Amino acid sequence: MKYLVRASLVAALVLAALAPSAAARTGHHGAHGDRHGHGHGSFRALVFSKTAAFRHTDCIREGTLAIKQLGAQNRFRVDATEDDKAFADHNLAKYDVVIFLCTTGDVLNADEQAAFERFIRRGNGYAGIHSASDTEYDWAWYGGLVGAYFRDHPGVRGVNEQFQQATINVEDRNTPATRKLPARWTREEEWYNFRTNPRPLVHVLLSVDERTYNPRGYSVQPGGSEPMGDHPIAWCHRYGGGRAFYTALGHKGEYWHEPLLLSHVLGGIEMAAGREAFRCG
Repeated sequence: MKYLVRASLVAALVLAALAPSAAARTGHHGAHGDRHGHGHGSFRALVFSKTAAFRHTDCIREGTLAIKQLGAQNRFRVDATEDDKAFADHNLAKYDVVIFLCTTGDVLNADEQAAFERFIRRGNGYAGIHSASDTEYDWAWYGGLVGAYFRDHPGVRGVNEQFQQATINVEDRNTPATRKLPARWTREEEWYNFRTNPRPLVHVLLSVDERTYNPRGYSVQPGGSEPMGDHPIAWCHRYGGGRAFYTALGHKGEYWHEPLLLSHVLGGIEMAAGREAFRCG
């Protein structure tokens, strides 16, 4: 009889030792996970790229492919659409984050806007890329979500070029969206100027050093618009019960083959989705 008791005790100890590993395999990571309990496991993202104004064809094509590849490599599912009817409660309930990829203009009607607001209020995420800030100017809630609206960019006749190399200051290198970036990151981009400086309302991740390029924008002729001075270019913040990440980078299709840009976008998506720590306080 004592041998049976001893065998039972050994079996119980083995099962207890295996239990944490089994829980880890199923993706239950406790308090650090999002509302679905994903933790560092899988999640589901919707890429939305409808345009009602200027269309960034290369950004949409290459960006969508790149984000799908990031999903395949990092265990999250990516769906992509330009159909605004996807913004319905029953459909949005499938997702943890919605990515506005190079959207422009008025892309959602009033009912679809309300559904997206409810999606964010339920604790989900938004990731805006490049011209996501050139979207829905008459929807004040969205302006707060993205953080700032696009004003213009360089490309002033006789003054500067549309695409210029400049240096980015990585202001916070301790987030998933920035931890692989150098403190000073030099690259080419179509550098957006914004109607307002978002810094008082958001946690700035990246700012562009205006001393390293000519920032005057096309909206004032001749001579170009005034520089912003302090010039945030990527940020994150909590908003309306959910999480928001925005980066102005990514205009050209070829940029979507840059490893550093991909790591920046991946980290931002994972933060917004609740998979990685949302370090935006």
